[in-house]
Amino acid sequence: MSSEDRMGYSGNQSVRHVVTLSSRRFDVKQLPADIFRVYSELEGKYGEEYALHFVFMMRTAVELHRAWNMSILTSAILQRIKDKFDIRMTWNLGVLKLKFRVEDGGHEIQRKVPYDYDSEYQSMYFRIAVALIKGHISVHDALVFQTETKDGAHTARSLLFLRDFPGRLIIYPFQAATCALIFFDGDWNDVVPALVCGFVTGLVEYALSSIGGDALKLLDISVGLATGIVGSLFYRFTYVGGETPYCLTSIFMGTLYWFFYGTAFVIGLLEIIAGEFETGVTRFIAVTVKTFVLCLGASLGMLFTVKDPRTAWSEQYCDPIFDIKEGGERHTWRIPFFVLCSVFVLGQYRAPIYTYPLGLIVMTVGWWVQTETFEIVNKSYKSDNDFLDASASNVLGAMAAVLSASALKYFLDSSKDFYYARLLQRENRMQNTCYGNCVYKLISRSVRLVNCLKLGRISDVMKLKMEKKLKQSREELDSPDHTRMEIDLNAEEQGWLTEALVDSQEINIWAILMPAVYQLVPGSVIAKLWFGVMFSTGDTVFENLMVIACSLALGLVLGNALVQVLQKVLCCGSKSKRKDEERTGSLYMIPGDTFDDPDDKMKGEE
Repeated sequence: MSSEDRMGYSGNQSVRHVVTLSSRRFDVKQLPADIFRVYSELEGKYGEEYALHFVFMMRTAVELHRAWNMSILTSAILQRIKDKFDIRMTWNLGVLKLKFRVEDGGHEIQRKVPYDYDSEYQSMYFRIAVALIKGHISVHDALVFQTETKDGAHTARSLLFLRDFPGRLIIYPFQAATCALIFFDGDWNDVVPALVCGFVTGLVEYALSSIGGDALKLLDISVGLATGIVGSLFYRFTYVGGETPYCLTSIFMGTLYWFFYGTAFVIGLLEIIAGEFETGVTRFIAVTVKTFVLCLGASLGMLFTVKDPRTAWSEQYCDPIFDIKEGGERHTWRIPFFVLCSVFVLGQYRAPIYTYPLGLIVMTVGWWVQTETFEIVNKSYKSDNDFLDASASNVLGAMAAVLSASALKYFLDSSKDFYYARLLQRENRMQNTCYGNCVYKLISRSVRLVNCLKLGRISDVMKLKMEKKLKQSREELDSPDHTRMEIDLNAEEQGWLTEALVDSQEINIWAILMPAVYQLVPGSVIAKLWFGVMFSTGDTVFENLMVIACSLALGLVLGNALVQVLQKVLCCGSKSKRKDEERTGSLYMIPGDTFDDPDDKMKGEE
C-alpha cells in the first residue's frame, strides 16, 4: 500500500502535514477581564476560531507597537490578518494609546503602550503573524507561542540576561562612553565621567522601573538630574586656573543619547508623509518635550553642583579625539570605535547576540556613507553656511542602510529556504544541489558553534537532532514496503516543530534596520537646541534639526522605493515573482490605506 493510500497525502508535502500532533490549546482564562468578556461574546456568535483570531490580533498589535512603535507597519500586519480571516475589527494606533473596535464599534478596548524598543520581539511577533497567515500554524499554536515568547521560552540564554535589569546595567555605561567619543566631540578624558554617568542613569531607571506605576513618569527628569549632577561634579573638582579637562557636552549627550528617542522624530515625519498627521505631529511634539525635560534635568543638576552653570557650559574644553576633518590615524580608528558603540546599541535594542553581525553591517554601512558623503560635499562645495552637506549625507546614509538591510534580508531568506526545507522535510522545495547542501551544512554548523559559545537557543540544536528522526520516519512512511502509518512526536518535539515553522518565515527587515536608524537620527540636535535655550548660547540649530530629520525620512522612503524597483526588475519573468512580492510586502514604508474611497482606487487603476 502506498503512502498516499495510507495517509492521504502527497509525498511532496511538508512534514507538518503528515506529523500526528496532539492538540495544544490556548487557555483563554489567562486573558484580561475586558478581552475575555469580548472573546466570550464573539465565541457565542461566531465560534471559537473567530474569537481567538480577534485575541491574536490585539495581542500582536500591542507587542509590535511596544517593540517598534511604528503605527504604519503594525497596521499593515493587522490588515493582512484581518483580510485573511475576515475579522470585523478596526483599530486606531496612537503614539501611546491604542484603540480596538469589534463588530462595527459594538465593543471597544483601549490600551496604553509605552516605548520599549525590542529587536527580538519585533522579529518574533512578526514571524508568528506571518506563520498564522500562511497557515503554517494554528491560532491556538500562535497564541501559545506568543505566551511562551513573553515568558522567555524562545529567547537565547545570552539575551535573557540582557533583556532586563540588573543585566542591562552592563550596557548603559559603555554605550554612554562610546557615544561621547564617536558622536559628541569627546576625548579620552571624558570616558570615565561618561562611564560613571551611564551607570548612574542605569541605576536610576532600574530603581524607578522596580517601583513601577507613577514612578516611571519621573524617569526623564530623574535621569537628567543624575547626569547633570554627576557630570558637573567631575567638572567642579578638576576646575583649576579657569580650565577643566572635561567636555560637558560630550558627557551629557553621550549619557542621554539612549533616552532622547530621536528615532521617533524620523518615524513622526514618515507618518506625516504617509498622511497620518495626527500620530506624526503628536509623536514629533512628544519627543521634543521629552528631550527638553531631559535637558532641563541636566541643567538643574549643574545648577545644584557648580556656582555658575552658564560659564561652566561656555568654558568647557572639547577636543574631539575622532575629528572626521583631521583624517589620518584618528579617522581610521573612528570605524572600530563606531562598531564597538553599535554593539552596545544592539544590546539596548535587545537584539539576539547571534544576529549582531547583521545589525553591525547595516549600521556601519549607513553611518560610513553618511559621514563620507558629509566630508566630500563639505570639502567640494565648502558648504559651511548652508545645510547641503547635512541633507545629502543623511539622505544617502539612510538609503544605504535600507539597501544593505534589504540585500542581507534577501540573501538570508534565500539561504534559510534551503535550511528549513531540509529541516522540515519540505520535499517540494528541497533542491539536492551542491549549493543547497553547502548552505545547510554551513548554517547547521553555525548553529552548533553559536550554542557551544552559549549564545544561542538549546532548541536550535535539538531541532537538528529532530531532523534526523523526521528524515528517517519520512522515508519509512513513503516506502510502500514499510508498515509505518504515521509520524509521532512527543510534546517537546512538537514545540520544536512549531518554533521551526515560525523561524522559517521571512526576516523582519526593521529588526535589523531600526538600530541603524537610531545611529543616524538627530536626537542630539534636539538636545543642543534645548541646551542652547537654557544657557543662551545663541546657537540656531532648529534649521539643522529639520534638515537632518526630513532628509533621513526621505532617505528611508527613497531607499525603500529603490529596493522595490530592483525587486520588480530582477524578479520579472521569474517563477518566484509572486513569492518574492508576498515576502517583501512588509517592506512597504507607506502601505495603501484600506479605508480609501473605492471609487478613487478604481480611477487610479484605470
